[in-house]
Amino acid sequence: MAQPGQYISATDPSMAATTTAAGGSTIGGFGSMPSGGQVVAAAGFISAYGAAQAQQAAAIQQQTGYLLQARDNLTVAEVRADMSQQYAEIQSGRMLKKAEIESRNYQIAGNQLLKNLRSVNATARARAAASGVAFGEGSVAAVQRENVRATMFDVGIMDLNALTAKVLGFEDAAAMMQSTEYQNFLNTFAAQRQAGQYKQAGAAVRQAGGLLAGATLTRGAVEFGQTVYRG
Repeated sequence: MAQPGQYISATDPSMAATTTAAGGSTIGGFGSMPSGGQVVAAAGFISAYGAAQAQQAAAIQQQTGYLLQARDNLTVAEVRADMSQQYAEIQSGRMLKKAEIESRNYQIAGNQLLKNLRSVNATARARAAASGVAFGEGSVAAVQRENVRATMFDVGIMDLNALTAKVLGFEDAAAMMQSTEYQNFLNTFAAQRQAGQYKQAGAAVRQAGGLLAGATLTRGAVEFGQTVYRG
C-alpha cells in the first residue's frame, strides 16, 4: 500500500484509491474528493453570484424605466409646444384678418360719408340754381361748407378707427404669439428638469444596484472562504 500523500502511478489499478492523512480520499492520485461542507459552500457562492447578477439586472431595468420616462416627458412637452405654437399662429392670423376687415369697414363707412356729402351738396346747389340763387355765395355756400366740415370730421374719426383696428389687431396677435412662446419655453424647461431628475434617479438606482450586487457577491465569497478554511 502506498503511504499517505505518496504519488500513485496511474498504471497500477490496485492503488487507485488511497486514504490521505487528513482523512479524505484521492481518485487516481489527481485530487481530493470535496467534502460536504465544501459542496454547500460552492453552492452558496454560486447562489450569491446569481443573486448579485439579478440585482444588477433589476437595477438596469429600473434605470431603463427612468430613462424611458424622461424621454416620453420630453417628447410630450415638444409635441404640446408644437401644437400650442400652431394654434397660436392660427388664432393670431384670425385676429389680424378680423382687424383688417374691421379697418376696411371703417374705410368703407368713411367713403360712404364722402359720397353722401357730394350728393347733399349737389342737391343744395341744384335747388339754389332752380330758385335763381347763386349757389356759390350766401347761405347756400355756408350750408355746403358746414356739410363739408361735419363730414370731414366724421371721415377723420372713421380713418382713426380704421387705423386703431389695425394696430390693436396686430398688438393682440403679437401678444398671443409672445405669450404662447413664453409658456412653451416654461413647459419645455419644466419637462427638461423633470427628465434630468429621472436620469439622476436612474443613475442612482444603477449605482445602488451595483453596490448591492457587489456586497452580495463579497458576502458569498467570504462565506465560501470561511467554509473551506474550516474544512
